[in-house]
Amino acid sequence: MNTRTRPTTTLVPPVEETRYEEELAQGLVKADEEAFAAIYRRWGSLVHTMATRSLGDTHEAEDVTQQVFVGAWHGRRGFRPERGTLGAWLVGITRRKIVDALAARTRRLSLIESAGQDVTPARLVRPAPDEVLDRVLLVEALSRLPQAQREVLCMAFYEDLTQAQIAERTGVPLGTVKSHARRGLHRLRTAVDPVTAHDTSV
Repeated sequence: MNTRTRPTTTLVPPVEETRYEEELAQGLVKADEEAFAAIYRRWGSLVHTMATRSLGDTHEAEDVTQQVFVGAWHGRRGFRPERGTLGAWLVGITRRKIVDALAARTRRLSLIESAGQDVTPARLVRPAPDEVLDRVLLVEALSRLPQAQREVLCMAFYEDLTQAQIAERTGVPLGTVKSHARRGLHRLRTAVDPVTAHDTSV
């Protein structure tokens, strides 16, 4: 019977593998575009998988993946091999970008929720640089709504009108305005957070 211990190659990477990663890391620091392309091919799927599992949305995961590698390129001088491997460094960036994406999603959901209440959205959401993108994404989502829903929500978002005021201005029954707002908000939630919105009834 063969009693020889099986090599633990899954735990300790081969010397060649380690050297290759070190070469890629050196290439990144030196702004070598070919090395950076190899880094993307090597870790891109891992980053995308992490983002997809955390965010539950492939399109948002693609955005995060792009942000991770753009951030790695611009922040390449911050990589310190003595602190860990290149792969671990990229995983760390990925986790931070995922946290940022979830925070941005929360802000957009808060903005959407504020439009469904008889309060002024501007009072609930303080202007900040990172919210500019949130508002752009929100405008894009609004543009895809049916006209009646879009008009009601635009009045709520941009004119700070309550549902009663919208009904008075448009001559549409208040119940219909509420229905348009409810359905429109559901569509927006689906666009911003498809996982959560999937369980929300209209």
